[in-house]
Amino acid sequence: MVSSAPAGSKEKSDFSAAGSRMPMSAEVIDRIEESGKVFTLRLRLSNPEQRHAYRFEPGQFNMLYLHGVGEVAISIASDPSRPGLLGHTIRRAGRVTEAMARLPAGGRVGLRGPFGRPWPLSQAEGSDVLVITGGLGCAPVVGVINYVLKHRQLYGKLTIIQGVKHAEDLIWQDQYNHWRTMPNTQVLLAADHGGPLWPFHVGMVTEVFDKAHIDPADTTVMMCGPEPMMIAGVNDLLKLGLSEQSIYLSMERNMQCAVGHCGHCMFGAQFVCRQGPIFNYPDLKALLGTRGF
Repeated sequence: MVSSAPAGSKEKSDFSAAGSRMPMSAEVIDRIEESGKVFTLRLRLSNPEQRHAYRFEPGQFNMLYLHGVGEVAISIASDPSRPGLLGHTIRRAGRVTEAMARLPAGGRVGLRGPFGRPWPLSQAEGSDVLVITGGLGCAPVVGVINYVLKHRQLYGKLTIIQGVKHAEDLIWQDQYNHWRTMPNTQVLLAADHGGPLWPFHVGMVTEVFDKAHIDPADTTVMMCGPEPMMIAGVNDLLKLGLSEQSIYLSMERNMQCAVGHCGHCMFGAQFVCRQGPIFNYPDLKALLGTRGF
């Protein structure tokens, strides 16, 4: 089942998949320790021709490969207007990511991509944009935020809502502070457990929705994070009067091939690596929270 208002063109997704099955060599330009669990690798394709030809859109992902270790799907967190330098913010969560965390500047990885459908930035033109993230899942929407801020005349109010479990889980606080200074932009942060120096909301991320002054008739929602959080967020947004068609979600599944062959990322009849990772809510609402999917 494909969305009647797809987040990105099928042609772009198929072209990327057909042209990116063999890893390209990429050099680690630098590594940034974001927190005890999270790091960012900034990569540059080694081949100048491949580097010049590479393009991506916010919401797409790459497959990063370490010889002798394995391959993982990682969202592209950098600026689409600067495709020569690719940022990937990664959580240490297994053998491959632990090995990548030890890569020095000058190290090399294999890179396949970009894959997947991007966020619906063209469809959102003329409307307010509400970005909601939870946990450590903010990387898929960084490109959205930067794109909207660089094309400010195309969009209405930009609202950024980020929730974390513990205050120390928040990464990129300087970036959030910078976004807060931008015109017609609101940033709301929440932590389930705030520390003594946490100056923002303490509680569930959905509890700050009423502070966002959302216009239900003129808002496009782009949300990513843990699935239970997204389900709760969608339910609250629908109660506020937003339409199901205005809500888009970034889904995470075990993507091993990225071209719809292995079947590991099947979500019902859909492949997250091909029809996603960005989905319009009506296309997957029947499967959200269902055991086995």
